[in-house]
This record gives sequence, structure tokens and C-alpha cells, in this order.
Amino acid sequence: MSKLTKTKVDALTPPAKGQKYLWDAELRGFGVRTLPSGLKAFVLQYRNLDGQSRRIVLGRYGVLTVEQARSEARIRLGEIAKGGDPVVERSNARAAPTVSEICDWYLQEAESGRLLGSRRRPIKSSTLRMDRSRIERHIKPLIGNKKVRSITAPAIAEMQADIASGKSASSKGQGKGRDTIGGAGAASRSISTLHSIFEHAVRLGKVDANPARGVRRIGSKQRTRRLSVTELAAFGNAITTAADQGDNPTGLAAVVFILTTGFRLMEAQALQKQWLDRDRGCIVFPDTKSDGQIRVIGKSALRLLAKQPDLVASPYFFPSDRTKSHYKQVPDLVARLCHIARLEGVTTHVFRHTYASVAADLGYSELTIAALLGHGKRGVTQGYIHVDDLLQSAADATSEKIRQLLSPHTT
Repeated sequence: MSKLTKTKVDALTPPAKGQKYLWDAELRGFGVRTLPSGLKAFVLQYRNLDGQSRRIVLGRYGVLTVEQARSEARIRLGEIAKGGDPVVERSNARAAPTVSEICDWYLQEAESGRLLGSRRRPIKSSTLRMDRSRIERHIKPLIGNKKVRSITAPAIAEMQADIASGKSASSKGQGKGRDTIGGAGAASRSISTLHSIFEHAVRLGKVDANPARGVRRIGSKQRTRRLSVTELAAFGNAITTAADQGDNPTGLAAVVFILTTGFRLMEAQALQKQWLDRDRGCIVFPDTKSDGQIRVIGKSALRLLAKQPDLVASPYFFPSDRTKSHYKQVPDLVARLCHIARLEGVTTHVFRHTYASVAADLGYSELTIAALLGHGKRGVTQGYIHVDDLLQSAADATSEKIRQLLSPHTT
């Protein structure tokens, strides 16, 4: 046995079957292996600290030269001397979770209530719906197959840029659901979701580090779009036109309800009959984005709810006509109404801004408007059982004003 050289490796003939080795005389455990196919690869034979014999492949001959392989072998032997075990490390690397696997773990644990959110309570179902959407629409398509341990902060930042530019955009085709359009807002929120998922995974020992830490999220412009008096009239006419054309009356009612209450999309769509307190003119939410709340609504909105068909089988004011769940197509319906009214840039969040703006135009204070909208702890929370006359008057006046601006035929 002598020192391995290129000449000796080239001269090594393949065996008829099995494997054939040629070992280096200078560096113990370093050698080359050839197979019946003629494929040659450099190997390193060693014992770990437990005395177990191991063998790893350093690389193919031709990809690595003899001296490059020898240098790699010396590096590995140095790591082994410090307690490392390349075979175990490679096995762990292969078994390391991908981004998709960590996302699936997060959803499973969160949905079972085993993960706690920022208030040390189980993560809300509404939050998980949005998280799942961002995971399936943006995160998995772009980096789902990558190992978490190989992901870097620059790679996360690149993903954010890709979402913002529309790289993960896709069409729903002929099926149900909505198109994925991406954009700056979706990009920023997807990074927030991914950061939160990795934080949970780090805390519970699923991954070693959070690669999303330190990634600067795209700033969003403050949304100030509201419907003007003229636009509200046009939108009201569009509702009448859609009703005449046979559009879903439940969906149209849900749209008007959002306009006349300032409710968030899911608060309105998933509104349950048992939450309505008719005597006090309010909705008693067991859970919302800002925790459990009592939300005052105006008489116009109350009359609209009273007109909804009382389907005994459904707990919802706005039930789906296809499933046992609630109506979920408000965003699509709003888009159609905007097309009829020739309005652009209108979403259900614009309705919320419009409601607040109309209340402000009527002279109500920021604190009163915040309570009407259910903004955090400023709102009327479960801790307050008294709904004062001023708040009820504000809700009545604001909802009635919007109803009048829409048209007298919308409620």
C-alpha cells in the first residue's frame, strides 16, 4: 500500500462484482472505491468516539481530484477528533424537516390547541384560516421543498420580493375560491406568518433557528380609501341591479350589513343568530380579532337581520346555500357589484373605512367610532355590560345615514 495518486486511481480496475478498495498509505482511513460499473469514489473509514466503525463517501473521482479528496478527508478527521460523526450528521441532515413539513406541523398543532398565541391562548381559528391560505398560496409554492436548516434570511427576503411581484400568483380556474394575486400586503403578511411558525418550531425544538428573524417586512401604506356620497349611491344602484338579475339575496344582504355596521368580513359572514341581543341592539361576540366583544349595531342593521330567512337548520344569519357553513363569497360578490357600479379599489375593508368616515362626518368622536368598530380594548368588551345611549345613538345614526346614501330600497 502506498500514497494514492491520480495514476494509481486511474489504474484501478473495477471488480466483477461487489466493491474494490485502494487505501492511502499516508492518511489512515482515506481511500478510493470502485464498483463493477467503473464508478470510482473517495471514501473515509473511521471510528467515532463510541468506537463504532463508520464509512462515508467524500465525493466522486472526476468531480474531486485526489488532493482535493485528501484535503476533505483531513477536515473530516479533524471534526471526528473533536467528537463529530459525519455519518450521523448526514443522516440528520437528510431527516431535517422541510419548510412544508414545519408548516404542516404548525397547522396540526395549532388546530389541536397545543400551540399558544401571543396572549397565551390557543391560536384563533380565524388566524389559522389566514395562515393556511398564506402557507398554501405563497410559502409552499416558493420555498416549501427546501430544508429549514438551509434557508437563510436573504432567501426569506427574496421570497417576500417574489410574492410582492406576483410570482406566486395563480388563477383559481373554473373551481371555487379566489385567485391568488400576491402583492406587497400579501408578501409582508406571509413573512409575519412564517416568522411566527418558525418561532413556535424553535421554542419546541423542531428546528434550531428562525431564518426569518431580522427580515425587514415591506411597509404598507395606510389605507384611506372610502366610498364617497356619489359612490355609495352608485353602489346601492348596483345592489338593486344585481338583485333584479337574480344574484344571491343572502350575499347581497351580507354586503349591506357590512356597509351599515363596519364589521370585518368574517365577523359578518360568520355571524351567528345566538350572538344577537335584540333588546340591547348589539352583537355579543364570543371571540373576535380583538377578543370577546359586545358590538353595538344600528336599527337599520337590526331590521336587515330580522328580514333574513329563519332557517332552523343553520345557526348563521347568512347561511351558504351549498353547504352547512356560512356564506363565503362576499369578496367575489363585491367585485361584481363594483364592476356594475364602475368602481375600483373597493374591498370590504373600504366599507369599514366608509362606516368610520360617515360616523366622523356626523360628528362622533374617535373614541366612539373606535368602540363602534370594536378596536381592541377601546371597544365595548365583555367586561362592560352597559351599552350607553350615546353609543347606541351613534350606531343608529351612522347605519341609517349609510342606508339612505345607498338608496331607500337596499334594506
